[in-house]
Amino acid sequence: MSTRYGTSRAELGALLAEWGEPRYRAGQVWDALYRQQVPLDDATALPRALRVQLADALPLALDPITQVTSHDDMTSKWLWSCRRDDTQVETVLMRYPERATVCVSSQAGCAMGCTFCATGQAGFDRHLDAGEIIEQVVRAGHVSPQRVSNVVFMGMGEPLANYDQTWAAVERIHEDLGLSARRITVSTVGVVPGIRRLAHEDLPVTLAVSLHAATDPERDELVPLNRRYPIAEVLDAAAEFAGAKGRRVTFEYACIEGANDSPAQAEALGRLLGAFPGVGGAHVNLIPLNPTDGFGGHAPPGPALRAFADRVRGHGVTATVRRNRGTDIAAACGQLRSRTAIPRGSPPSGTMER
Repeated sequence: MSTRYGTSRAELGALLAEWGEPRYRAGQVWDALYRQQVPLDDATALPRALRVQLADALPLALDPITQVTSHDDMTSKWLWSCRRDDTQVETVLMRYPERATVCVSSQAGCAMGCTFCATGQAGFDRHLDAGEIIEQVVRAGHVSPQRVSNVVFMGMGEPLANYDQTWAAVERIHEDLGLSARRITVSTVGVVPGIRRLAHEDLPVTLAVSLHAATDPERDELVPLNRRYPIAEVLDAAAEFAGAKGRRVTFEYACIEGANDSPAQAEALGRLLGAFPGVGGAHVNLIPLNPTDGFGGHAPPGPALRAFADRVRGHGVTATVRRNRGTDIAAACGQLRSRTAIPRGSPPSGTMER
């Protein structure tokens, strides 16, 4: 059985025609789900009987187990159970005064094994399909007063290890939900074939590369994939992407006290990215480490982080220190994972859609 957001417009049209509905109905349904972006129950331009019939024939892919919101009411996180197999994934909505960003998961779990990441610590379950990814965006948008303006593939999983379904979701987020490709960010820990493939796609999405170290021995310890795709290969692929798309690449760097935050490591990072040949140079996003149960490291203190950034900037690299969102609800970078303590039958704190 197809799911509501895993169904193409052609498939929807064929289904409605089979039911004897007039041809214009497919446009009405599609407009409600993707342009108006309202829950099916709220699509009041459609007859109630048809809404019930559609809900039964095209069920949602995700059941909410919990929804939690940060103390400032601007970051929300959902734990979902996938209806086809009870696999669990998380999604984060970050709201701003005039816009909102949804951070989606592309896999249940992750096989990359980055030592400081809760998702990597939990291991890999399976790839998500495009419908499950798109549904995360739409349903987060249902509860946001601000329209979703950005989607970042920075949730659970390595997007480029699930390339076909990730790209199918990107294309539909762009075409069906109407988001600019430049407002869609695909993050990777350094899957070089995927980066090179991404360089030749039609849509100029934003690429974010999770670097976390400036030398191979140090990165080997934090990012096991580096043993397969070392830094030089990752940067070469990123430069190919930048040249093909005319876009500046963002490099993510989780700052861990005593592991990768020394003055010498800042200088090494500055030299490395200062020589990056990509369009517009390199931009490094310095992320204070977020706590996880499976890793004992800590973020450097604020003054040390600012000094680290200054050293990197000294090499002509744009460096920013990220203000982490949602750490109080374990919704920040590196904190997402399945949470099995709450049984599937427990009532969610968010609203259940049919």
